[in-house]
Amino acid sequence: MSKTIQPDHTMKTPDITVGLSACLAGQPVRYNGGHSQSRLCLNSLSPYFKFETFCPEVSAGFGTPRPTMRLVGDPQHPDLIHSDGGDSTPLNNQLIDGFKNKLEQFSELDGYILMKNSPSCGLERVKVYQDNGYPHKEKGQGIFARALQQKYPLLPLEEEGRLHDPHLLENFILRVYAHHRFRVTVLDQPEMSSLVRFHSLYKYLVMAHNQQSYRQLGRLVANADKKPVQSVIRLYFEQLMNALSVPARRSGHCNVLQHLLGYLKKSVNGSARQDIVSTILRYREGKLPLITPVTLLLHYIEQQETPNGDSSIDGSQSQRYPDGYLQSQYYWHPYPDDLGLRNHI
Repeated sequence: MSKTIQPDHTMKTPDITVGLSACLAGQPVRYNGGHSQSRLCLNSLSPYFKFETFCPEVSAGFGTPRPTMRLVGDPQHPDLIHSDGGDSTPLNNQLIDGFKNKLEQFSELDGYILMKNSPSCGLERVKVYQDNGYPHKEKGQGIFARALQQKYPLLPLEEEGRLHDPHLLENFILRVYAHHRFRVTVLDQPEMSSLVRFHSLYKYLVMAHNQQSYRQLGRLVANADKKPVQSVIRLYFEQLMNALSVPARRSGHCNVLQHLLGYLKKSVNGSARQDIVSTILRYREGKLPLITPVTLLLHYIEQQETPNGDSSIDGSQSQRYPDGYLQSQYYWHPYPDDLGLRNHI
C-alpha cells in the first residue's frame, strides 16, 4: 500500500534532513578558527529540519586554524591552492578524498545550505584567480558544492546568504518539502498509483510555477502506461524539481487562485466571489501578501467541501468534491504554516 503524507499545516517534521555547512551551525571550523553562525538556520529553521553538518576542508585534514585557500585557473575546472603565494601545489585531490565517502551518505538529504564565497562550499559567484593575481570576470563554484550538485542534481541547494531574500527562502523551503514528499511517497514506493496520487496533490503548485511544466507532467502521467514505471518516475521527478526551481511569480499564483475560484461559481454568491477577485487583484498589484488571498479562498473552499445539503457560510447551497480533493492540494500548505513564509511574498 502506498504511503500518504497529508498536507502539513503547522506540523513540524524533524524527519526531514538538510545538509548544512558546519561553520553556519556555529562550529569553529573556518580558516581562522571562527564560525559564521546562522541565526536563520539555528533559530528559524531548526524546529523543522534535522541538520546534517559537514565541513569538507576539516574532513580533508587541513586543520583549524589553517592557511587561507583560493581557486585559480579555469573557472570551470579550477585548482585549489594556498593563498599565500608560496606552495602552489593543487589541493584538489586532498579535498576530494576528504569528502567523497561522505558524499555517498547524502542520499537521504532533502536539501543543503552552503556557505557563500567559500572555495569549497560556495555554490556560485566564487572568485577564481588568474596567474596575474586578479580574479576572472567569470565566477566559479566551490569544489565540494560542484561535486554535491553533480552527484545529486535534483537536490535543493542554496547559499545561506541568499536565504535572507524572502522569495528565495520560500522557494528553497518549498523545494525541500517537495523533494522529501516525492522521495518518501514515490521513490521509496515506485508504483504508478503513488505517482498519480502525488501528481494529483501537487498539480496546482506546479501550475503556479510553470504552466508548461504543468501540462508536460500531466501528459507524462496520463501516458505513463507506454513507458517503464521507473523511467516515468525518474523523468517526472526531474521535471518537477526543475519546474519548482524558480520562485513563482504573482501572475502564476493569480492564475491558480482564479482557476480554483472557478470551482465555487455555483456555490458561492456573486458578492462573495467579487470580494475574492478583488483580494486576488490587490495581491497581484503588490498591495497584499500571498497569504491573504490564499487564506480567503481556502476558507470558502472548506465551506463547500461538506456533505451535500449543508448550507455554506453565505447561505448558498454547498457542493461536495470527492475526498476533499480541493482542500488536499499542497498549494494551500506546501510547508508548515508556522514558518510564515507567505506573509512576506
